[in-house]
Amino acid sequence: MTIYSKIIGKGTPLVILHGFLGMGDNWKTLGRQFAADGYEVHLVDQRNHGRSFHSEHFNYSLLVEDLKVYCDEKGLDQIHLLGHSMGGKTAMLFAVTYPELVKKLIIADIGVKAYPQHHQQILEGLMALSKNANALSSRTESDNFLSTYVSDEGTRMFLLKNLYWKEKGVLALRMNLPALVAHIEEIGKPLPDGASYSGEALFLKGEKSNYILLEDENEIFNAFAKAKLKPISKAGHWLHAENPKDFYKEVINFL
Repeated sequence: MTIYSKIIGKGTPLVILHGFLGMGDNWKTLGRQFAADGYEVHLVDQRNHGRSFHSEHFNYSLLVEDLKVYCDEKGLDQIHLLGHSMGGKTAMLFAVTYPELVKKLIIADIGVKAYPQHHQQILEGLMALSKNANALSSRTESDNFLSTYVSDEGTRMFLLKNLYWKEKGVLALRMNLPALVAHIEEIGKPLPDGASYSGEALFLKGEKSNYILLEDENEIFNAFAKAKLKPISKAGHWLHAENPKDFYKEVINFL
């Protein structure tokens, strides 16, 4: 049960956790920038995502324990931890559970509250795609097929990064789709009541995103007393991809 990661650079460890249906590779460009600034960047694939192991079990407590095992195996006794969306929920719970391991915490566009399930259409499209051999004969065919379920091209590009050549002429999806569908309710779970982290924390929210609202801020400050909350302009939920320049600047200034 191995957690896959790509490690770039040398220096203070900075572990980056991707969002739901993503992978560490989504952070490659920013990862190189952080590495150039003197960080050892760990682009981690969480379980059932990317090149990491598949399991029928999936929840935030397990994702936290996976990361603890990863840190132990890599000899990481203190890390900066950055997580986006689902990865942000993992990062928050990790900081609460193992505060001594987290030097600074960065959370990208996710709050501590519960979120309603809103990935049904995407998952329906991916499930249909995975069962359609004709659509998996080329990346263009896959994109055309998925477009009937997911109209936004940027979202499709993000999802189709999961495609790989399983064998000659046959594409497949890297993520463990059946397990993620079975445990979809876990994705929106809140941080446990009373959980808190007293270290430094930065919450970045997309200016055009509705994931962190004004009424959510007190709840964030209750759990993360030293939290700073900053907006990233001209960006929605994928703030690191939509405005990487400002996102990078805010993270580096914080670190």
